Amino acid sequence: MTDLLQVRRLRVDVGSGRHRRPVVHGVDLGVQAGECVGIVGESGSGKSLTMRAVIGLLPLGTRLTGGTLRIATDGELTPYEPEEIRGHGIAMVVQEPMTALNPTRRAGDLVADGVLSARASRISRRRAREVAVELMGEVGIPDPRRRATAYPHELSGGLRQRVMIAMALAGNPRLLLCDEPTTALDVTVQDQILGLLDGLRRDRGLALLFVTHDLGVVAQIAQRLLVMKDGRIVEEGPTAEVLARPRHPYTVALRSGAAAIEGRRTTEVG
Repeated sequence: MTDLLQVRRLRVDVGSGRHRRPVVHGVDLGVQAGECVGIVGESGSGKSLTMRAVIGLLPLGTRLTGGTLRIATDGELTPYEPEEIRGHGIAMVVQEPMTALNPTRRAGDLVADGVLSARASRISRRRAREVAVELMGEVGIPDPRRRATAYPHELSGGLRQRVMIAMALAGNPRLLLCDEPTTALDVTVQDQILGLLDGLRRDRGLALLFVTHDLGVVAQIAQRLLVMKDGRIVEEGPTAEVLARPRHPYTVALRSGAAAIEGRRTTEVG
């Protein structure tokens, strides 16, 4: 099956002049339609920078300096400019929606803005608001018409994350980038959001690129797994196989650390 997204020899640098150095180098990855690919690694491993390079949202002080980005168009992989495809071909869900959502706008208006941005010449503001309510219902927000009038601070963390997902879906993207979308949530809400994302993948045929440091989370949602260390992919394969029989010492260490943390949690609960 052909990839929906194909990344080859990706390089991201930080700094400038003689102080410039690579923080992501030589990364190859592909994501097929309807597939979830997970990227795991410690903080600073380059996983979030890899994802942000794909959509053209690198932080200040970093820049894309090498590699090719291609997305499937009419059955052919073609190069793309991130700013031209952002929002409708590829969209993103971030870790903490409270810092990403405009606190002065109502939730429904935030989603409607995304609808208008993607369909500006074909839809009225009134219709955009109706579509926003429909999207909020699709992502499992109870009583979406009433919740559409709420401000972000009036919603729980789980509902804010659902608003973020509705915003990401507003442009009907084919690929959804998920940057630690469940980290700030409690375990119950985390499971709900993972179930929602997996349902969207199956029902809409969405491709997901899911970044996390949590092996338990990635085991729940990703079919394939990439392990990153020091800006490079050191191991990849089917998620269950990589986690059950890791080959790289770094993956072994990640799995051992995750097991130790889970053991402490179990002891504390007991």
